[in-house]
Parts: sequence; C-alpha cells; structure tokens
Amino acid sequence: MTSIPSRTADLVSRYMVLTKEVMPQMARDPAVKWPVRNDHCFQRIILDIVCDGPWFAHLSRPAYKSLSHDQAVRAVQLCEDIIANRVDLYDLNRRSLNWRGK
Repeated sequence: MTSIPSRTADLVSRYMVLTKEVMPQMARDPAVKWPVRNDHCFQRIILDIVCDGPWFAHLSRPAYKSLSHDQAVRAVQLCEDIIANRVDLYDLNRRSLNWRGK
C-alpha cells in the first residue's frame, strides 16, 4: 500500500499523477476491464464521489485547485482503492453519471 502524503499540495499532486497518468495507463491494459479510459473521466468520477454529487456544484474551477485537505486525502485514497481493486469503478461511474442525469 502506498503511503498518502500529508501536505495538501502533495496530495493534489498525487491525485493528478494518479488520474492523468497511472490510471489511464492501467486502463489501456486489455486485462483491465474498467468502464472509462480517459483522465478526465477518472477525475469526474473521483471528484463526484468525493463531493457526493457533481463536483462543479461544490468546487470552483479548476477543481483540483479548490480541493480542501480532507477532499484531497479522500481523492487520493479513492484512486488508490480503485487501483488496488478495493472498490468497484463500475459502481462509482454509475453513481457519477446518475447524479448528472445520464
């Protein structure tokens, strides 16, 4: 298990690396059966779950710069949980899309 940084700026940086690089790279592996592949989709899902609704109703743009320390901790932990297959990305994606009426 990866240790989670303690400073907000470090947390946000980790969140960005995970959603823009690590997760999209993992999603390109044919053995990984995730419902999304693009960085912005991972970011949408993570932020919606952290905000318990569409992130844009809770955060200013750009969202990553508006994350509180607690939200950044939760975002990194959620990314780590998805990567480790401890949570169902299909379920998280459905929740995010339902909040958006899709």
